[in-house]
Amino acid sequence: MATEIRTIGVIGAGQMGNGIAHVMALAEYNVLMTDVSQDALDKALDHIRSNLARQVGKGRISEEVMNAAMGRISTTLALPELGQMDLVIEAATERESVKQAIFEDLLPHLKPDTILTSNTSSISITRLASRTDRPEKFMGFHFMNPVPVMQLVELIRGIATDEDTFASCKAVVDRLGKTAASAEDFPAFIVNRILMPMINEAVYTLYEGVGSVQSIDQSMKLGANHPMGPLELADFIGLDTCLAIMNVLHDGLADTKYRPCPLLTKYVEAGWLGRKTERGFYDYRGEVPVPTR
Repeated sequence: MATEIRTIGVIGAGQMGNGIAHVMALAEYNVLMTDVSQDALDKALDHIRSNLARQVGKGRISEEVMNAAMGRISTTLALPELGQMDLVIEAATERESVKQAIFEDLLPHLKPDTILTSNTSSISITRLASRTDRPEKFMGFHFMNPVPVMQLVELIRGIATDEDTFASCKAVVDRLGKTAASAEDFPAFIVNRILMPMINEAVYTLYEGVGSVQSIDQSMKLGANHPMGPLELADFIGLDTCLAIMNVLHDGLADTKYRPCPLLTKYVEAGWLGRKTERGFYDYRGEVPVPTR
């Protein structure tokens, strides 16, 4: 029987973590969010408050709803406290060793029926689950960025994930008013399996001199009706994240069509990771973004 979820633990207070806490609190779940620094937790709460205030300004929610949602979010620096939650969503850095260390530290403190999930965009759910004491109660819970705006959640079963765990997580997605896409556990799942090679191909198109940053983005926006050009989107996602996912695809599927473009690697080596570092395929340090090539 599907477990009824009432309390949710969120590991990581970054862009994804605070977005997840935001939508869960709005859907009337009690949320406990943790991170390694108090500063990160304080910033996350400020960020959630300002995003909720924006929704109030647009007339989507009332001030009363905003205050109630903020009241449902608590924070802690002590990871073991999340062991008492019904559902835990890990939204830490996209590095397998980091995620495994977090689950290892949390395991001794978990209730027997707690469901463990990861917001990973590409790492094997089966492999992450195999390092825990509950592979049947483990699955991928992949939100899109920005979480409050994007309508899709990928639910990824590992080889051992049982039907009750899937049903419990699906019920949460339904309550959020989002749509669940069920994906099998293969590298990068559905969205990134299709999206990242397109971005990588756009970088190759730039690398080979077929088009400039501007002409490539303009072509896809006006010629394929994409809301954002692929290079602009890569900057938004983070070029380090794009490269990490391409490497997962290349390693996991051993097909040369997933080989990361050397220019993408070069940008990451330069520390030009996109919007978050103010430079990527565009330079964001002035009034308007300027192409860097």
